[in-house]
Amino acid sequence: MPSIIPGYVYSLFAALIVGTIIVCSCSAIMLNIKNKAETQQLNNITEYIATQSLTLVSETSANNLNSTQYLSIPTQIGTKQYWVRIANNSETTWIESGFGTTAIQSQQDLTIPATISASGTFISNSGRAFLNCQIENKTIVLTLTNR
Repeated sequence: MPSIIPGYVYSLFAALIVGTIIVCSCSAIMLNIKNKAETQQLNNITEYIATQSLTLVSETSANNLNSTQYLSIPTQIGTKQYWVRIANNSETTWIESGFGTTAIQSQQDLTIPATISASGTFISNSGRAFLNCQIENKTIVLTLTNR
């Protein structure tokens, strides 16, 4: 009879190990799904800002008016803060974004097909995001700001 008890103990120990492996695997899969969803939402925000930028630039150039537009974007994604920056060089204009409170070089960027002067950074949880578009010396200037 004493030989039966170690068999139960080994079975119970094996079931505990298998259960732990299953719980850890499910947690890792759920974390991966959450991260992909947050990254997709950040991409959607970047695309939204790019679309609003192009709309504002086309309206400003067509009507020769200065204009400001409020951007309806969330204050955080999940529980993470994020940042969005608009910039340009002599050839292209782009919008880049990332998670955190410090705007650094990002792998996620979106090119805006317009020859403009662009600058500005929006950091979530620090106010509302606005796009300001104006014409200065026959150059369209687009600025992303917090207010």
